[in-house]
Amino acid sequence: MLAHSRTGSGPPLVLLHGIGLDRHTWDPVVPILAREREVIAVDLPGFGESAVLGGTPDVAALAAAVEALGIERPHVAGNSLGGRIALELGRRGSVRSVCAISPIGFAAGREGTYARVTLRAIHATASALDGRAEIAYGGPVRRTALAGLVLARPWRVPAPAAAHMNHTTARAPGWNATLHAVTEWTPAVPACPTTIAWGERDRLLIASRQAPRARRRLPQARHVTLRGCGHVPMWDDPDQVARAILDASRKNGA
Repeated sequence: MLAHSRTGSGPPLVLLHGIGLDRHTWDPVVPILAREREVIAVDLPGFGESAVLGGTPDVAALAAAVEALGIERPHVAGNSLGGRIALELGRRGSVRSVCAISPIGFAAGREGTYARVTLRAIHATASALDGRAEIAYGGPVRRTALAGLVLARPWRVPAPAAAHMNHTTARAPGWNATLHAVTEWTPAVPACPTTIAWGERDRLLIASRQAPRARRRLPQARHVTLRGCGHVPMWDDPDQVARAILDASRKNGA
């Protein structure tokens, strides 16, 4: 069973984080969502408090692990790797609606190599700083320098939350296997109402290239730009992210 937390009331909404993070990456958004939804924030296999997945942690296996929670056709929102899993759950018909935020799976050419190299550098930096993350992320200027690749407004993240993100990335036992396993996957057409939301300032999965590609590959989806946001936008603008997720679950009577 995956580690997870539940709060709020209403139709169930499952939240899936990106590689190297955990369910606490959604903390700024959860209180807003919980006004209208029962929010289930999940630690994916090998991250946070969830055990490493047996076998190959590819997108299909990670989606199956989420299905094993036994939540009957929830809404689902995911960021980055979590966005890929959300789209797979939509393809399977396991969920009522999908909101994929800057999802992996739309890179072309050297973009995939750039993302993998950048992620490995982020992991190496996190590992090097793990024993002194509270000091390293103690000031807004340092947080901006260290987290500017994935956040558009790193100074908004409280120092304890930024240090926690560093620890989670550095200590994730599923990091290497998951990064390797999820690089080859092409999004399929979901069987439910779908929203793709892309951070306008996403520097990891470059918004100016990959967001238009997502529009071409999934023309039936609703496409949204998160203004002023980076790849992991929850701290950049919690209200805007929550609005995109809630609107996604309201579309077409979902």
